Amino acid sequence: MTTEPTSLARLSMSLPAELFRQLDVMVEERGLPSRSQLIAELIRHALAEHEALTRPEDTLAGTVTIVYRGDRGRVRHQLAQTQAEYLKEVISSQHVFLEDDQSLEVLLVQGPAMRLKELCDALRGIRGVHQLQLVTTTALLPPLHKQDGIENKDSSISSKTQTSKGVAA
Repeated sequence: MTTEPTSLARLSMSLPAELFRQLDVMVEERGLPSRSQLIAELIRHALAEHEALTRPEDTLAGTVTIVYRGDRGRVRHQLAQTQAEYLKEVISSQHVFLEDDQSLEVLLVQGPAMRLKELCDALRGIRGVHQLQLVTTTALLPPLHKQDGIENKDSSISSKTQTSKGVAA
């Protein structure tokens, strides 16, 4: 999306006075230069959420934030098992210990909206998970590997090695 002045469209809206006041407080607390910037951010978030609901086959990228407590070994093991079942969708994870025997884990994910929803539902079902939030965007990560029959040097070396192993056996 470009931010050149020629690509802007104007929007006029009416809000209840209290909602307008809260919007201004939020703009000030976030240190944003204008209401327009905050409203555009809120609209982008709502559009990504809407797309996830209305187009379950569309690919989205995002994060899953999980806060959990309890027998950390058991919960972490179950979280890892669940993530392994969604190996194509879970790109990476970061874990930190929090106060009061809690842990925070953030997953970077990408995949069909329906598959990401299934992942979140499976993670929510783990006993000890207290909070879980999926935040998505329609912008995607660039492809990590070339596809459509184009091999990189590592995969061609790997297949030659497998072939020679098959002949020697």
